[in-house]
Amino acid sequence: MDPAARRSVPPAPATPVRLLRVEAEDRDLVLRAQDGEPWALEALFRKHVAPLTSLVIRLTSRHQDADDIVQDALAEALRDIRKLREPAAFRAWLHRIAVNRVRKRARRRKLTRMLGLDRGLEDATLYQLASPTATPEMLVELKLIDEALKELSSDERIAWILRHVEGQTLPEIAQVLGCSLATAKRRIASASEGLRRRRSP
Repeated sequence: MDPAARRSVPPAPATPVRLLRVEAEDRDLVLRAQDGEPWALEALFRKHVAPLTSLVIRLTSRHQDADDIVQDALAEALRDIRKLREPAAFRAWLHRIAVNRVRKRARRRKLTRMLGLDRGLEDATLYQLASPTATPEMLVELKLIDEALKELSSDERIAWILRHVEGQTLPEIAQVLGCSLATAKRRIASASEGLRRRRSP
């Protein structure tokens, strides 16, 4: 994505220092939750619901889909909290659960679209989420990117958005997608090439 266009899409990714602090806080809350303290589960929910919602909205382009996925993903993560062996990795674990649900929703949308049954409205594209200060040139670029993203596979689209919109590192993306670093890198490169081809005159 053009740097100017990328700046029009909120929010900025967490810095490594901030991420380390988040992981330390998550570790304490997860350990408390695993010990059966209900307030810790509520604290984890409150802490992660907003950033997870922002992420899933970008991955699905639909507010309604995102709301359903976030609620289900958080419910699954909190219900199965005792299965998490690395308490500091709660954020990545939660994101992986959510991304798996995004993939399932994408497959279902593809099928319903083929059958002419998809009545959903894409009301959260990158263009629609752009900053009010975005220039007309930025908006045109975001529209082109939105159209090109529709032509990618769900895995390529998710990997590209995690990298170029959310600003996640390759190791983070590989962890969330449950794949190797090489596979994550390959999906991002394939998506970038696909976008380049589809945006070329």
